[in-house]
Amino acid sequence: MGKKSDTNAERMQLTHTWQLPVTATLGSGVRAKGILQEIRARVPVIVRKAIVLEGGTISLSLSDDLRDRFDSTVASIDRILEKVTELAVIPREVEDILAISTTERHKWLKDGRLPSTGTRTVKLRGRAKKITFHVFDPKVIEDILDRGSPEIWREDDKETAAENRRRAASKAKLTRSQKNREKQDAALQNANSDVSTPTGWDEFNADGFLK
Repeated sequence: MGKKSDTNAERMQLTHTWQLPVTATLGSGVRAKGILQEIRARVPVIVRKAIVLEGGTISLSLSDDLRDRFDSTVASIDRILEKVTELAVIPREVEDILAISTTERHKWLKDGRLPSTGTRTVKLRGRAKKITFHVFDPKVIEDILDRGSPEIWREDDKETAAENRRRAASKAKLTRSQKNREKQDAALQNANSDVSTPTGWDEFNADGFLK
């Protein structure tokens, strides 16, 4: 009886699946979850929890009595996935795709190596204050990934940091040298000012004894 009931339950379920292409996820599980969240945000609340992600597969399961809702949701997800490769990449996805730290993302965003396509403002659940963050073009992120740019940038940053340290050390050495010279000059001036002219010297010279 148990098996028969399970079979009947399975027959009453309507299921549809979609395999997310690598061109959409860029090999990132975080990106895949972001796509799931984007899909859920664009469908009715009643079906959001029925849409799940397993591996790189999105699936929708609803009971047979919600066939109309099922069909309309499938159509909605189809439309969303048609342009999923154009979906903007958000910060946590960028970090996962490129295997970079938050510090590196901020640094490379600031100096222009990691170009932003704009900002997005959202209100997080349970928070009164909205947050604004930069978003990125998936094609640009894919190009950066393919070129291996993060590794190159890290090496460039190391060389720049080393050169900055050398310059700072040289500047500090020059500053110390200048201060030492200034101290020596001041000491020499003080020594010269301590050599006083004997009393009556002018009169002695006026009398012609030094001529």
